[in-house]
Amino acid sequence: MHKFPKIASFASACFLAGGVQASPVLLASGTLDQATDLSGLTDKLEGGSADNQLGGIGSGLTYAGGNTFLATPDRGPNAAPYAGGAPIDNTQSYIARIETLKLDLTASAGGALPFTLTTSLDKTTLMYSDSPLTYGTTAGLPSAVPTINTAGKNYFTGRSDGFGPGTSANPADARIDPEAIRMSNDGKTAFVSDEYGPYVYQIDLATGQRVKTFTLPTNLDIANLSSNGATEISGNTSGRVANKGMEGLAITPDGKTLVGFMQSPLIQDGGDGGRANRIVTIDIATGTTHEFAYDNKIGSKNYNSSEIVALNDHQFLVLERDGKGLGDGSSAVVKQIWGVDLTGAQDVTLLTGEIALLAKAPTKKLFLDIESALLAMGVPATQIPAKLEGMTFGADVITAGVVYHTLYIANDNDFIPDVAGPNRFYVFGFTDADLAASGFAPYVAQDIHVTPEPGSLVLMAIGALGLMLATVRRRRSRVAVAAETIA
Repeated sequence: MHKFPKIASFASACFLAGGVQASPVLLASGTLDQATDLSGLTDKLEGGSADNQLGGIGSGLTYAGGNTFLATPDRGPNAAPYAGGAPIDNTQSYIARIETLKLDLTASAGGALPFTLTTSLDKTTLMYSDSPLTYGTTAGLPSAVPTINTAGKNYFTGRSDGFGPGTSANPADARIDPEAIRMSNDGKTAFVSDEYGPYVYQIDLATGQRVKTFTLPTNLDIANLSSNGATEISGNTSGRVANKGMEGLAITPDGKTLVGFMQSPLIQDGGDGGRANRIVTIDIATGTTHEFAYDNKIGSKNYNSSEIVALNDHQFLVLERDGKGLGDGSSAVVKQIWGVDLTGAQDVTLLTGEIALLAKAPTKKLFLDIESALLAMGVPATQIPAKLEGMTFGADVITAGVVYHTLYIANDNDFIPDVAGPNRFYVFGFTDADLAASGFAPYVAQDIHVTPEPGSLVLMAIGALGLMLATVRRRRSRVAVAAETIA
């Protein structure tokens, strides 16, 4: 029987009960290492790279049922300077897109890890608006208008000069920096959050058309826009920090509420490097929003937040990290997932400043130290991706008679695989016992999209009692792999 490596640094996953030491496992890891996607684009970007370049797909990752996942790259290549690119931070007219992936877990007999992860790219969907957008006009650079634009199809791009008059919340801005993606409860659309506005858009998965823009609280906006991040920061006294807007996005299991997460504190709350961050909830049906405080501090330092997922309608996992590791030419130090419970938390929309927000911030507890877990598996700190950003729950798996819930984590390689490595995925497993009283019910609304596998259903009932039994019944259709014994 395969012996799973214990990860001692994986802290108690029970936020409410506390004191229970979890014993999760690293189930698998894999890469998607190919040069181009399936967009069919043939243009060259301003810096000379192809517009169909595959990269950065770990910026946002979400489960879509079965072995299907959706990923969104960020604003495109801008890590390498190019002639004339300085005024726009070397951003390019890379068309925003959603990549549909197949991530298959299969039992691995005698391997270092209990499962093998096989990856493939299934589809590329380009995002567009049916109404006109404002594109960049920076002198000396090629037109920022995509050549594939047609009447009623105005494609979003990552070029930073693609904005018009008004605040950063103008939905006519062409610029978008997608950082998170979540499936709708009917599986027909996806919600995408962005750093530029910040924006949250609803995108038709069949066509790529933006079908809805959510109005976010005005305290997130900036009034003075610039195509250069440093200039934008210095020109504003409130709102999101340039390139550090809505980095994370969760959806509650009932599919009714989006939960956005800013990458760093707002300027008025301390700005980049500050401690008091904001979580923003959005009622999908009504558009009603609320804000809650979050403490970015780990040890003696404050860290940026990269992603958020919902365990249930009030408890969430937040991915915090430094920028160290593969891609930065250094060694990873902090890549951690923390649990936070918003039960009873006070709305802080009308509050301003670090002190005021921290007084309302719920307590957080460590859920997983990713860096320590990977080090324990022999991955050098220099090879741990610097920008672990995507995170989603996947289908449950069964092995050695134990049901594991899966948590997928992916990296943004900034479109520079020769420096930051390939698009990489890590799959961690944890059990109901690890969660104790916390109540885990992700993707209940999307269960209809998953085909149950006969033979796995009986095992799902093992050890389930009381309310946990009801939760397991809902998960029966989510089981993707059943293996009684792994040699």
